[in-house]
Amino acid sequence: MTAPHRLCVAPMMDWTDRHCRYFLRQVSARAFLYTEMIGTGALLHGNVDRHLAFSPGEHPVGAQLGGSEPEDLARCARLVEQYGYDEVNLNVGCPSERVQRGAFGACLMAEPGLVADCVRAMREAARIPVTVKHRLGLDRVESYEFVAGFVQEVSDAGCGTFIVHARNAVLKGLSPKENREIPPLRYDWVARLKRDFPALEIVLNGGLAKADPYPGVDGVMLGRAAYHDPWVLADAGKARRDVVLAMHSYLQGMTREERSIRHVARHMLGLYHGHRRARLWRRMLSDANLLSRNDPALLLEAMEAVESPPKEPAHERRSQAQPVEAR
Repeated sequence: MTAPHRLCVAPMMDWTDRHCRYFLRQVSARAFLYTEMIGTGALLHGNVDRHLAFSPGEHPVGAQLGGSEPEDLARCARLVEQYGYDEVNLNVGCPSERVQRGAFGACLMAEPGLVADCVRAMREAARIPVTVKHRLGLDRVESYEFVAGFVQEVSDAGCGTFIVHARNAVLKGLSPKENREIPPLRYDWVARLKRDFPALEIVLNGGLAKADPYPGVDGVMLGRAAYHDPWVLADAGKARRDVVLAMHSYLQGMTREERSIRHVARHMLGLYHGHRRARLWRRMLSDANLLSRNDPALLLEAMEAVESPPKEPAHERRSQAQPVEAR
């Protein structure tokens, strides 16, 4: 089977909004992008357009849902399809206490039958693929059989793609940040899932810093590494200047009322990561006075400041000057 998820960017709360996704699409034409996690309540009782509207240039893009009621998830999956997304993803990996209070996220791994019911309901409601993002296990459960059983039951309900964060989720005692760092990574377990379920698409997530393929799985998903250094996703032959010009056009295409340089620029701070003038780029795109102008030209000004040739010190210019012949 083909692997549309060969390279993915993880759904990240407060980060992967529509402006971030449009920016990342300019960096990479191949990466599969995701929305932030959207709770079913936000779609069923809130502003649907605010959560689901996106630019056609973002494709391929999936919407990630958080919830545990099959009927609610089915209604939301139908909305996701109507808005034109390429996929709907179910979050079974977030360990935050707020998410647990809503009875969804990583705690659902303890109820594979319920997850299977959710997937089944979503598949019946929408024709786009339904995928699942999950952890290897919960708390102190150190058993490959646990995650294999989960994948077996959920795949029987029709899920063909599993994005696996290669750590356990610790539901009590660790913050979300600590849950991304402290539980040990087990990439070999994820590769074993692919061996045991060869017909499924298995994507590796967790602790990855490069977009390189990982042996034994169908794809990789990068999170914060891609956000802080988006150039790790860059297409061959792409120049940062190309990205800046595209984002300048994107901002110019907005009406002045809807335009917010600040909301776009905050996602672009890492574009010149590793460049000798990266600090200058970040400083200009974070400057409150410059941002207050709300002028897309700020991106061009920052780019020219960063990419302009360095000026030679005055003493070097003098030393290179040709001596004048005495007369």
